[in-house]
Parts: sequence; structure tokens; C-alpha cells
Amino acid sequence: MERRDVIKLGAAVTAGGAVLGSGSAAQAERSTAQAAVTTAAQIKAVWDTETAKAGGTWQGYVTLLSGTAAPVVAVDKSSKSIQTAASMNKLGIALGVLDKIDRSELALDDRITLTSDIILTGSGFYFHQTAYGDEITVANVLVAMLLTSDNTSVRLCGLVCPPAEINETLAAKGFTDTRVIPNPANPNRMWLGNTTTFEANDLLTRLAKGELLSAKGTSFFLNVLKGLSGYHDGFRRNMSSVERSRVAMKYGADDATRNESGVVYSAAGAPALVYSFMAQFTDNWGNYGATHPAVQAHAAMGRKMFDIVNAAGLAATDAVTLEVEQEALNGGLTQ
Repeated sequence: MERRDVIKLGAAVTAGGAVLGSGSAAQAERSTAQAAVTTAAQIKAVWDTETAKAGGTWQGYVTLLSGTAAPVVAVDKSSKSIQTAASMNKLGIALGVLDKIDRSELALDDRITLTSDIILTGSGFYFHQTAYGDEITVANVLVAMLLTSDNTSVRLCGLVCPPAEINETLAAKGFTDTRVIPNPANPNRMWLGNTTTFEANDLLTRLAKGELLSAKGTSFFLNVLKGLSGYHDGFRRNMSSVERSRVAMKYGADDATRNESGVVYSAAGAPALVYSFMAQFTDNWGNYGATHPAVQAHAAMGRKMFDIVNAAGLAATDAVTLEVEQEALNGGLTQ
């Protein structure tokens, strides 16, 4: 079996060491603000270049996080245009389930029975089993849904948090366009519905700042999203494993539509950039691989945007820290 070691990047994110006078503090704040504006322009240039090269119709919202200031918008392209969310709305489903856990109406170790009649093919792994009857935890289902985008896990989530309840949670947290679509034939089943790049970005920004869930729920959610066993064809493709572990992300694919949203973290473990991309194409139907032009654009933007924000040294100081996941040197085969 393969094992991965988890290494703490830092116990907390702190604002720098020396105590500054009021004049120095103001000057530092102005300098940081200017750096954010310059960095945002560089990010926008990358977006313009790569989306034009890819073709298709794009929506995007990319923001920079710095200190405790409001996010600086680097890209805003039709960000409030409502589009097919595909699997990106699994973020909203997970939010609904984890919020229910925060209310003590559900628990990560509650069990769900995996039966043959609930299996969906396509993305994920449960359908590969061919034999069923497993008693699996809610935690297991959430990891399957967020890390490998398992489709069956959506139905399993619906058994413990129906679509109507998920939509109520999304509305209560201020999301107006992000919704799953209940199946009228079965109140526990849903289609993945719609979202916008603005709301997908907002969800991840507020999650990274610890504003949507408890500390435990937030940590669980983000640590799964940045797992090294997840999706790597897009934003994280041209990165080392350590760099990949600094990006918490979720993608979505439906027909020729390709979506991806994520949070880029600094080396100190603080969120620095939040991105959300959606794109629709008239060709490349059925191409769910790395050669889809939108996915190629995601990969190019990922490498360049990661390097830009890393060099700028910008990051939020009012947010949740993360851990970095690394491959064990011995592959985990020996102790």
C-alpha cells in the first residue's frame, strides 16, 4: 500500500515580526496594496492569453487575498452568468452535509449502506466494486465525492441530506444562484444544477477564511480538496507534489463544458489566490482527458498563476492554515 506523510506547514499564520510605527505600518500597507494591484494585472494577462488561445466561451473570477483587506479582483469575466455547474456543485453538496454535521444532526461516522440500486457509473470508483452491501461512513462518502468526484456519492449524500435541505443551506449562507436540482420522482436524489464563477469563488474564499463551517468541518473540507490523490489534469498538472498540495480544488465536466475552482496557498499555509473557471465548447464532446483545450488552458494558467502569486508573497492573515501532503520516500511499504 502507498502511504503519504502529512507535514505541518505552520501552526498559525502571523503578520510579520517587527513592530512598526504608525507611519511605517501605513507605508507597508500601501506597498502591499500596490503589490496586489500589480500582481492582479499579471494574473489578468495570463487569463487573457490562455483563454483566447483555447477558444470557447469563458466565465471567470479570480481574486488575490492579502492581509485582512478585501480580496483584490484580478479577473472578472461574466462572473455572474449562471451556467451548468457539473461536478463543481459537489462543493455545495458537501457544504450542506458538513453544515448539518455542525448542527449535530449528522456525524462523520454515521453509516450508510451502499446498495447496488444506488450505483452510478462515470466518475468515481464505487461502481467498479461490482459487489455491494458495504456499511460506509459519511466521511468516506464525502472523501469519495470531493477527491475522486464519485457520482454515486451524490446519491449517498442525498440519503442523509436531501437536495431541498442542501438548497436551503446554500440560501441561508447567501448563495442565490448555486443550486442542485431535486428529482421530483425521488426527494433524496438530485441533479447537480447550476452555479456562477462568482459564487464558486465566494464559497471557497469564505471556506478558506473559516466563515462557512466549524473549524473541524473547514479543516476536513479543505484537506480533502488539496489531496494528492485527486484530479491533476487541470490547474495542478504542471506542478510538483508539494506544489499540488498547496492547491485545494474541485473540477467539473459535463459534455463539452469544463469547470474548475480552487484556492492557492502560500508556502506558510495561508490562502493567497482563489480562482473559478467555467468554459463551454461546441467541440471536444466526450473528451474528458488532458487534451481538452479548456483543460490545457487550466494547466497553463495554473503554472503561471501559481508562480506569480508565489513570487508576490501575498496571502491572507485572517484565514485557516493547511497541511502539506508529501509522498513517503519509501512509498509507505516499510515502517
